[in-house]
Amino acid sequence: MKRRTTLALLGQAGLLSAAVLGISACGFKLRGSQVFAFSSLAVMPQPGGPLALELRRSFGSAVKVLPADAPLAEAQVVVDILQELREKVVVGTNSSGQVRELQLRLRLKFKARTPQGKELLPETDIVLQRDLSFNESVVLAKDAEEALLYRDMQSDLVQQLMRRLAALPYAASP
Repeated sequence: MKRRTTLALLGQAGLLSAAVLGISACGFKLRGSQVFAFSSLAVMPQPGGPLALELRRSFGSAVKVLPADAPLAEAQVVVDILQELREKVVVGTNSSGQVRELQLRLRLKFKARTPQGKELLPETDIVLQRDLSFNESVVLAKDAEEALLYRDMQSDLVQQLMRRLAALPYAASP
C-alpha cells in the first residue's frame, strides 16, 4: 500500500516536472513590468480627459510624468492625445422598435514626438468596442454595467498605449 502511494507521488512529480519543462521550453514567460527607452514624459493636453489622467497614473515610478506647470523641454517624449471619444450605437432592436442591444466604443487618436517636434509615433487610432444587451426594465443596472465597460475599455486602451510607448526606440536627441 505504501509502495503504491510512493509510486503515485513520484508519477505526479514526474508529470509536474514534464509540464514545467514543456512550458519553459516553448518560451512562456509572465509579462513583467515594461521597460521604457525614456525617463520623462509629458502628456498633452493638460489636464486632458479621463484617459490622459489614467495614462499619467499608470506609469508609476518607471517614468517621470511631468506636471502641467513643468516646461515641455524637460520631457524626452511628448504624447499628444488628439481625440478621446466615447460612442454608444444601437445595433439591435425588437419588432416594436425598442432597443435590445448597444455597442459601446472608445476611440483614441494620439501621436508621440520629442519636444523638438521629431515624430516618434505617427498619428494612431485605437478603437475598442464592447456589446451591451439592453432591457428598459433594469435601466439603472444597465447604466452601471455601461460605466463598468467603459472603465474596462479605458484601462485596456491605456495598457495598449503603454505597450506602444515601450516599443519606441530612444529618440531624445534631435
